[in-house]
Amino acid sequence: MKITILLNLKGIFMKIINFLVIGLVFMGLACTDMNGQVEIKTKQDSLAYAIGLQWGKNLKTDDLILNTTVIKQGIEDSFKDAPKFTDEQIQTILTSLQQELQDKRMKQQQEAATGNLKKGEVFLEQNKTKEGVKATPSGLQYKVLKEGTGKSPVSTDKVKVHYHGTLIDGKVFDSSVQRGEPITFPLNGVIPGWTEGLQLMKEGGKYRFFIPAGLAYGAQGSGAIGPNEVLIFDVDLIEVNPAAK
Repeated sequence: MKITILLNLKGIFMKIINFLVIGLVFMGLACTDMNGQVEIKTKQDSLAYAIGLQWGKNLKTDDLILNTTVIKQGIEDSFKDAPKFTDEQIQTILTSLQQELQDKRMKQQQEAATGNLKKGEVFLEQNKTKEGVKATPSGLQYKVLKEGTGKSPVSTDKVKVHYHGTLIDGKVFDSSVQRGEPITFPLNGVIPGWTEGLQLMKEGGKYRFFIPAGLAYGAQGSGAIGPNEVLIFDVDLIEVNPAAK
């Protein structure tokens, strides 16, 4: 995330600034060619340039566009013990920036949540009319791709499955199929859409689930899953392991 470097002013942010300072200072010690470009000749030069590139990438965002000439001046003033700001002023500036970025992120999160919710509602409304798609009272939609012949799990059982998860735009966010290894987990320890849906299946079956955000990760999202995203899973139920009594 763009703003994670500023979540802790006395920790993460200052470490980043320290690395950037080191990189720019080292670069200042390197030789330059006739065009004023830094010549990378030594291991120290390479380290300095790599640090500069990496932190430049982190700082060069729409949220935080910085004038590198001013950064260099700040570094030079620091080493000369001639700062233009007091420590208190620096703290105030960085705290203000942190708040601005947090507010912007929250607004973007809210806008994404609203947009995804509307798109999800439209998708599910259209999807439930398609051939073979069924819906449960909770709003979970599913389609039987292959009916199983074994036993069905209950919520307290462990299940072994293969799955392939996408968003409604087709983007894959998680897939045991792609990893080539099935997964085993307690059925009551996953999202509600899975807990409900897999209990409809039998061993050897394969279903496609269309899971509303309220039965998935809701307005918070999770990793590559945005806020209020509808999730689509193709799930093969390989094995049911009843809970010990």
